[in-house]
Amino acid sequence: MVAGHGDLRIPIILSPMIDAQKLRDELAALLGAECVIGTAPDMAPFLTDWRGRYTGRALAVLRPGSTAQVAAAVRWCAAHRIAMVPQGGNTGLVGGATPDEGGAAVVVSTRRLDRVRHVDLANDTITVEAGCLLQQVQESARSHGRLFPLSLASEGSCTIGGNLASNAGGTQVLRYGNARELTLGLEVVRADGSIWHGLRGLRKDNSGYDLKQLFIGSEGTLGIITAATLRLFALPRSRVTALVALPDLGAAIRLLQRARAQAGASLTAFELMSGIAVDLVARTLPRQRRPFAQAHPWMALLEWSDQDEAEHTQQRCERLCSAALEAADALDAVVSTSLADCAAMWRLRESIPEAQARAGGNVKHDISLPLEAMEAFVTEAGQALALACPRLQVVAFGHLGDGNLHYNVGPRDGVDAAEAFALEAVVNDIVFGAVQRHGGSFSAEHGVGQLRRALAQHVKDPLELEMMRSIKRALDPVGLMNPGKVI
Repeated sequence: MVAGHGDLRIPIILSPMIDAQKLRDELAALLGAECVIGTAPDMAPFLTDWRGRYTGRALAVLRPGSTAQVAAAVRWCAAHRIAMVPQGGNTGLVGGATPDEGGAAVVVSTRRLDRVRHVDLANDTITVEAGCLLQQVQESARSHGRLFPLSLASEGSCTIGGNLASNAGGTQVLRYGNARELTLGLEVVRADGSIWHGLRGLRKDNSGYDLKQLFIGSEGTLGIITAATLRLFALPRSRVTALVALPDLGAAIRLLQRARAQAGASLTAFELMSGIAVDLVARTLPRQRRPFAQAHPWMALLEWSDQDEAEHTQQRCERLCSAALEAADALDAVVSTSLADCAAMWRLRESIPEAQARAGGNVKHDISLPLEAMEAFVTEAGQALALACPRLQVVAFGHLGDGNLHYNVGPRDGVDAAEAFALEAVVNDIVFGAVQRHGGSFSAEHGVGQLRRALAQHVKDPLELEMMRSIKRALDPVGLMNPGKVI
């Protein structure tokens, strides 16, 4: 049997029809009754993705409480040819952690693997289990006087295992890198149930292939991450945020270049928001007020964090804004004078997804582009969408510092959101066609999952796809790990 569409050549050798109750009974005997969920109402939250786009079926939901239990469950499933869908917080946006409608798989939830195992202050590392919430890891690091810099809007509900499986990015990639760069070691249960004990906290280990990188970003298709050793950093002594109004996207890129030159490693974040996105927040969320007296085409949110005194950091940020105003690359600017100011500015940026949801949703695109191509892409795609879909509008925002743009297309004010979804294929063809022409990627940080799997087969280099299939065959030869995702 071959999974998916096209010539993927990834075998999925499933068990003949198995009695679901017998499966649940045997797994309960193996793991304990508290580890197995089998009733429809109790399984329901695990079977639908965060956006409500995908709802599947499962034989059972397994909730192991230790790495040994994960390994035992995987060995049992491998022996009985039962497919497994690893799941963390189920906050992904591409359907990567939910089962399909076939109902022949089990969901393996890692949420009960929620211990902070060790904090090594001398080595600046923290070792945590995969089910720890991202916020929990941040708070644990902070309680020890350290910073874990991965930061996402869903940090109160997403898990470290899911963050690593999707190579999460977030708002501080510019300075600290993606989840990949923050990881020193992993513990992984492989597709046959064996455990790879790779929790090394070494900065240098040139003794062979860097195996952890195979599992980071693999979306659970190669194995189940059960724990990780992560990098920590010194807590900054000062934090200053600036909101800058811009005339066009070119000015945003010039401001980014100026900020990098002046701030260096102190530049923690550089976020971009279109005027349409900010206006949508102001219209749909009454608690959010407009940051400037008049509307502007674009805005940038900059954050500096440093070991200097706050006053010195603030002065440096003000000089940057003044220089941008003098060069006409900025139309207006405001610099925070307190942590409350910083929080208010970030709330504006972080409220955009909620505002879009309240407007009825949109066709989402998580793309990355070379910075030198960003302005040309936005112009080309915007003009094509205006001609093909005049009742829709682009709500663009994202992490300009690392070339990641959330280029979402939704309804104009007064238009039903159903029109956007009815035109999804047209919108995707325009956006992804322009992304390809400008040398970008169709997925910057959300992953492939189910949503972009067909697109990946169409646009990725055939040799890259075959290399990925070779890795999949080597680590999951029976094809039981998260089938129907990525490849």
